[in-house]
Amino acid sequence: MQLNFGGLRALVTGAGKGIGRDTVKALHASGARVVAVSRTNADLVSLSKECPGVEPVCVDLGDWEATERALGSVGPVDLLVNNAAVALLQPFLETTKEVFDRSFSVNLRSVFQVSQIVARGMISRGAPGSIVNVSSLVAHVSFPNLAAYSSTKGAMTALTKAMALELGPHKIRVNSVNPTVVLTAMGQQVCSDPEVVRKLKERHPLRKFAEVEDVVNSILFLLSDYSASTSGSGILVDAGYLAS
Repeated sequence: MQLNFGGLRALVTGAGKGIGRDTVKALHASGARVVAVSRTNADLVSLSKECPGVEPVCVDLGDWEATERALGSVGPVDLLVNNAAVALLQPFLETTKEVFDRSFSVNLRSVFQVSQIVARGMISRGAPGSIVNVSSLVAHVSFPNLAAYSSTKGAMTALTKAMALELGPHKIRVNSVNPTVVLTAMGQQVCSDPEVVRKLKERHPLRKFAEVEDVVNSILFLLSDYSASTSGSGILVDAGYLAS
C-alpha cells in the first residue's frame, strides 16, 4: 500500500519512544503534518531533528488540567493515535492505589480527554476523521503482574466500541490495534527474564513477538481510507497468540 496523508494533520500521543515515535516518523514521511505529544522533552527535541516540521507538545497526559492547557486549543486534527501508556508491574494482591490511579489516568482517562478534544474539533468543522487506540493483547488475555495494565486495556476495548458508536454518525471512525509483546523499552521491562521470553515465544504460533513496524503498519492502515468501512474493530498483531 502506498499511503498518502498529504494535507492531513495528525496527533500522536506517547510520541517520544517506541511505537509512538515510529508512528510519527511514518506519518511525517507520508506527508502528514504531525503534532507529537510526549512527557519527555529530550525525546521531542531529538524527534524534531529527525522529522523537521513536527509540532512538539510536552505534557504529562496523566494530568487532566495540564493536558487541557496543552491541547485544548491544538487546532484542526484529522487523525489521532492514542498511544501513550505506562506499564507498572505489580501482582494483583500488591497493586497499590497509586499504581492503579496512574495506570488508569494515563492509559484510559487521557484517551477519553484527548479524543474528546479532537472529536469536538472534527465535528465543529464538519470533517471526517480516524482515531486509533493502541491497546494490547492483554485486553483479551493477561500476563502475570499486569492486573492494572490489563484492566486499562480491557476498558479501552469497550471505550473504542462506544466511541465508534457515538462518533460514527459524524463520519469519525474509531478502532484499536492490539499487539502482543513488542520489545520496545516498555516491552523489555515486562519481559526481562530470558526464560520467560523463550517460553512466551513458544506459545505464539509464529514463534516470535511483534515488531514495532508491524504495529505501525496496522495503525497506518486504520488511519487511512483503505479501512473506510472499518470502525469499532481491533486488529490483533499477536503472531497468532490468541489462536493458540
